[in-house]
Amino acid sequence: MAITPIVQEEPAAGPRGAYRKSAATRERILDAALEVFGAQGYDVGSLREVAALAGISQAGLLHHFPNKVALLSAVLERRDDRASEQTAAASPGIETLGALVDYARISALKPGEIELFAVLSAEATRPEHPANSYMRRRYEWVTSIAVESLTTARDQGHLKPGTDPTTMASQLFALWDGLQIQWLLKVNNVSVADGIEHFIDLHLVKPLRELLQS
Repeated sequence: MAITPIVQEEPAAGPRGAYRKSAATRERILDAALEVFGAQGYDVGSLREVAALAGISQAGLLHHFPNKVALLSAVLERRDDRASEQTAAASPGIETLGALVDYARISALKPGEIELFAVLSAEATRPEHPANSYMRRRYEWVTSIAVESLTTARDQGHLKPGTDPTTMASQLFALWDGLQIQWLLKVNNVSVADGIEHFIDLHLVKPLRELLQS
């Protein structure tokens, strides 16, 4: 892997400038970790490579993140924070389903995050992997959001008769993961967001976009 340091102009010094500089360095480290872990996997990617890509020393990296597990956790938490921001304003039901599709569309602008998630999803099936418990919690979290919204949609008469919210939520994220892998491999010319929206439409009495506009 060719290492090209990420160089950015740092804010001015001083108390506030120092804080902004520290925050900027932290973000640079997370971006570098995203690239290294996404390309090589967590097991192979090293802190040395992350530090080199971020343009700092390994000691400087450890000042912000004391170990590799802490760094990985921060990368994943940042991704989840962005997902939460994307869906926070939506009400349970059709609005949240629309927000999930919109998040999938925005995520396509950050292929490194999708690549990292795909790699970790495979690695973290091992119980001893440091991301194992995170992945389990994350699937429980996103599934609960989808089940709540699908249950609300059903109660409002938007789901087709016989559709079970829990089963549909499980199938939704299985489809999402599979489409992301095809998208990363650049096969079948897939759009993750369009595929997810089509799947949701199959279970609604009216297309999602039509319901959102009503």
